[in-house]
Amino acid sequence: MYGSYGVSDDAERTAFRRAEKKYKVYYDDSKSSKKYLTILFLFLFDCCWFLFCYSVLENFRKKQLKQVDLSEVVDFKAILRSFNQSGEVPPGTFALQCDFDRPVFCIENRPGFYFIPDALTVEEQGRWIRESLISFPQPYNRTNHNAIYGPIRDLFMAAKERKILVEEEDSSGGLDSLSNSSITNMDAERWKFYEENTVSSRGSTCKSISASVLLRKLRWSTLGLQFDWSKRNYNVSLPHNKIPDALCDLAKEMAAPAMSKGKVFQPEAAIVNYFGLGDMLGGHLDDMEADWTKPIVSMSLGCKAIFLLGGKSRDDPPLAMFVRSGDVVLMAGEARECFHGVPRIFTDQENAEIAPLELMFSHEDDVCFLEYIRSSRININIRQVF
Repeated sequence: MYGSYGVSDDAERTAFRRAEKKYKVYYDDSKSSKKYLTILFLFLFDCCWFLFCYSVLENFRKKQLKQVDLSEVVDFKAILRSFNQSGEVPPGTFALQCDFDRPVFCIENRPGFYFIPDALTVEEQGRWIRESLISFPQPYNRTNHNAIYGPIRDLFMAAKERKILVEEEDSSGGLDSLSNSSITNMDAERWKFYEENTVSSRGSTCKSISASVLLRKLRWSTLGLQFDWSKRNYNVSLPHNKIPDALCDLAKEMAAPAMSKGKVFQPEAAIVNYFGLGDMLGGHLDDMEADWTKPIVSMSLGCKAIFLLGGKSRDDPPLAMFVRSGDVVLMAGEARECFHGVPRIFTDQENAEIAPLELMFSHEDDVCFLEYIRSSRININIRQVF
């Protein structure tokens, strides 16, 4: 579901894919930029710094993000502000009448969809960012890295300590005494974390990858009942770590507006998605749970993103909306049949909107969390499977 699509003709795209294309990250490669560089090329021709300057400017050009029209993106933060001031909401939306302790907004033509802006406190956001990076990728929980490296233990700490994951050539010996415990299954003797200087002293005979790169390539982890991505179903036979009680309690609280009277949401599985600049989550359905009347509880952490909510067909034009750190989205009933996805996250200082998190992680002990969340988004979506 991550990545982009290779369809070249807009006429061949569905309405959902056209929206993805509209909002996804592109870099400016305009003729005006090239013309500007050509003029600089001629101006700097006799300068001994020409090659350096041109290289820097060319790299600068490549990294310029193309502007995107955001005028049609629904902004529930602004809707909340207006509602608190005047009690009014824009046409097509309404405030849910319920006993919940904060405003919940719905969309008239998307029954079963609920948006709770600013639902989580900054302290709650910080807590679940930490857990998402430290605890949730831990075995027995599975991640996208399992297929290649097996279960990796303590990835975030290894990245913080600048360690390297190395494939052992000889499982009977090597540097076992110098490595820390990182792998916990039959591949335990194949991949291990080592100090950077230890790897350098061994030469380049073994496959290796830095923990920081692995952290940046972390795309998902699964909690509770494990989801089998290849078969698209839950495999109850797989060992798993229990969803933390505090997260279960939070999910039950947040799910309340979408639950029938007298019913309580039962968190049984969760998928944690990790996004960096340029990452996208393609349009999809979450349809593997038994009872669609029960909501998916989706919590946003980190950089602001665009969320697309479509209809029951990819040909239905989707509605684009901003999701910010601390927002919670619920999808139940008919909304479970709607295609949805995330075509873009914003990592620039102006649009990321993570100043409260930056302040929270400003202590020197939290610099690794700060560096990560400044360019990332985490989404925790919790489900009742049965």
